[in-house]
Amino acid sequence: MLFLPISFFVALLLATLLVRMIRQEEAPAVRPFLLLLAVMAVQSVLVGLRWGYGLLAVMPAMSMLAAVIPPLSFLAFRSLTAAPERESPMRRRLILAMHGLPALLVLGLNIAGNGLLDVVLILTFLGYGLALLWLARLGPDALTASRLDGALRSYRALQCMAASLLASAASDLFISFDFAFADGRHVPAVVSGFMTLVLLALGFAASLAESGASAEEEPGPAPAMPEPAATPARSASDDDARIAAALDAIMTEKQLYKDGELNLTRLARRLGLPARAVSQAVNRVHGISVSHYVNNLRVEEACRLLRDTDKPVTSVVFDAGFMTKSNFNREFLRVTGQNPSAWRQREGELLSEKSA
Repeated sequence: MLFLPISFFVALLLATLLVRMIRQEEAPAVRPFLLLLAVMAVQSVLVGLRWGYGLLAVMPAMSMLAAVIPPLSFLAFRSLTAAPERESPMRRRLILAMHGLPALLVLGLNIAGNGLLDVVLILTFLGYGLALLWLARLGPDALTASRLDGALRSYRALQCMAASLLASAASDLFISFDFAFADGRHVPAVVSGFMTLVLLALGFAASLAESGASAEEEPGPAPAMPEPAATPARSASDDDARIAAALDAIMTEKQLYKDGELNLTRLARRLGLPARAVSQAVNRVHGISVSHYVNNLRVEEACRLLRDTDKPVTSVVFDAGFMTKSNFNREFLRVTGQNPSAWRQREGELLSEKSA
């Protein structure tokens, strides 16, 4: 009977997600996630060959890809922030070279047959997992290149990616101890089970994040990185109030929320302000993130369309500024506590009662 390791099925699922992403309209911010997903699909196949069929020859390739996944994960999510826009081409190449050091170090250790390979991989996963957590401290508004209707999804994917890298570091540490003290008796079970789940989680995180990536930004001065949402103890300043008022005015007059590709970077450029200032003003004045602020306006517009027109819900989704029905349903439920069809029916019943 033919035996197929579970990691092969994970590779097939990741490949399916990759094909789906490629077929969609590609934005520049999506490309790092495409590469990341492809690398993880190949790694899943190698895991199956090594631990399903005992092919030791694939181990150098496995270790190389393992050294590539954490830096690539970090660079993919970093591409959704404003940081790359502020960098010169020379600095950008320098940063890419710096993040390539773990792979070069692993390559050298593979050639030299050094026993420090496991230590390097564990530290790589641990370091980049912590780096992603550090990036996540800024909240959803840190992902300025992510569409505002998908910013929260991208942020959750960022958190999931960080947790997955840390979990992978923990599993690698367990494997090292198992080889040292138990002759590796538990390694096949750990790799085929836990590590496969980690790769699957990483793949889903990458696919979730790309769904929130926005199209190419408009030319203009690069904004600064936003800071974390203000705590309740920090009151809004006069500048915050003025920025919030200007934002309310431009949203009302220009109806920018109807732009499905709108992100924090574009919004800040329309106001002629750094993204950091806009994010802080919304956080402190309204007590919510920029993505929730914009999506609240979209839900208000959707409610108006549902109440005053006969447009089907599928048309209302895009007319209100949402890009996907799933995001629309989630945000509509968050704001109104009902799904769109139930809300429209209730509004119709209330209108009938008033007319009677």
